[in-house]
Amino acid sequence: MRQAMANAFVPGAALLPAELEARVARRARLLGPAYRLFYERPLHIVRGEGAYLYDADGVRYLDAYNNVPGVGHCHPKVVEALTRQAALLNTHTRYLHDGVLDYAERLLATMPPALGHVMFTCSGSEANDLALRIAQAATGGAGVIITAYAYHGVTQAVAQLSPCLGQGVVVGPHVRVIPAPTSPGAGPDVGRRFALSVRAAAEDLLQHGIQPAALLVDTVFTSDGNYVDPAGFLAEAAAEIRAQGGLFIADEVQAGFGRTGGMWGFSRHGLVPDLVTMGKPMGNGHPIAGLAARPALVQAFADTVRYFNTFGGNPVSVAAANAVLDVLRDEGLMERAVEVGAHLKRGFVQLAASHPCLGEVRSAGLAFGVALREDDAWSAADRTSALVNGLRARRILVSASGIAQDVLKIRPPLCFSREDADALLEATAAVLAELADRPAGGA
Repeated sequence: MRQAMANAFVPGAALLPAELEARVARRARLLGPAYRLFYERPLHIVRGEGAYLYDADGVRYLDAYNNVPGVGHCHPKVVEALTRQAALLNTHTRYLHDGVLDYAERLLATMPPALGHVMFTCSGSEANDLALRIAQAATGGAGVIITAYAYHGVTQAVAQLSPCLGQGVVVGPHVRVIPAPTSPGAGPDVGRRFALSVRAAAEDLLQHGIQPAALLVDTVFTSDGNYVDPAGFLAEAAAEIRAQGGLFIADEVQAGFGRTGGMWGFSRHGLVPDLVTMGKPMGNGHPIAGLAARPALVQAFADTVRYFNTFGGNPVSVAAANAVLDVLRDEGLMERAVEVGAHLKRGFVQLAASHPCLGEVRSAGLAFGVALREDDAWSAADRTSALVNGLRARRILVSASGIAQDVLKIRPPLCFSREDADALLEATAAVLAELADRPAGGA
């Protein structure tokens, strides 16, 4: 059975200070019950800078979780760019504006040449929604293949493709769910086995009279538990969906913009997607997202449908996005993701050698998943939750992923340093030692 979020706040489960309890109650009264808060003791964050967040009391937290501010919280170059443009003009894309064209050229230059058009939205959810519309228009099909605990967004269309949103998510009859690819511990043929799962799902769609339109995957499988190795394994699955008449959509909302140490997660696999969706770190927290596509696919869509998005590609958001590209280049953040990511991985592998409860360390650049194991004292999910909250108590923020909520999810801003990595490793070792001295649920 699917587990609850390992890092979710559960009302009444922990005694909170009166002021925090009142703020939580106010939020619940005003925003309703569908929202979630993180951690047993929720945080009241008021400021961010670089790889750090600060609460209302001025307490500093090392952020090893938030991939949205990819170049660092409140980066001054991004803030300056969007502030300057906001004082000049902000409008839609039905007028000519060089800013969006300049950005489109720069963005497409980071893609394979076959991806010749870019279209803008405000969120990754909208980008994935639009990609599905384009795929369905180009193929004439409706069927979509996703992984077991995927997250692709919150619109009506893509929420049906996001099992990790909760047990109430019911995938549509046009959707087939396949297991996430397993990591190297399961053998070198992971790519072939994943492709065979795609074939079986496509054949099942066809048997039910549904033409496959797309295989849609997050290229680092973040919500599934960060299945990233070996590099190249996705190529067979992309070839398989095309053989079945569908398209390969690379969801780069979490993997893109330097997270893996290269600009795009799909690049590790030696393939060219049919569509690439992006969001989150694109504007460093400012709402801009979009997709890149093969021109023929956009033409098939445009032949029957007009596209417009009031705020997608607006000048202020584009100014922020342009600044992000500048910072990635000027500060060498992709190179830093490789170097700091390798340092952090070595540290976790060393920790695992002395703490048998730590399992596989899955990483590409600064996209990390560290699996937890169960034993006689702890279930893997309970230990993951205790570790997440233990780190929060030590002022370090991480989260959890995987269908069993048994994988530590680490994806810090790309300005994360070796010193930050060492602080995370030291705190993790300390919390693991604390947990070894008490059973699950113990004080």
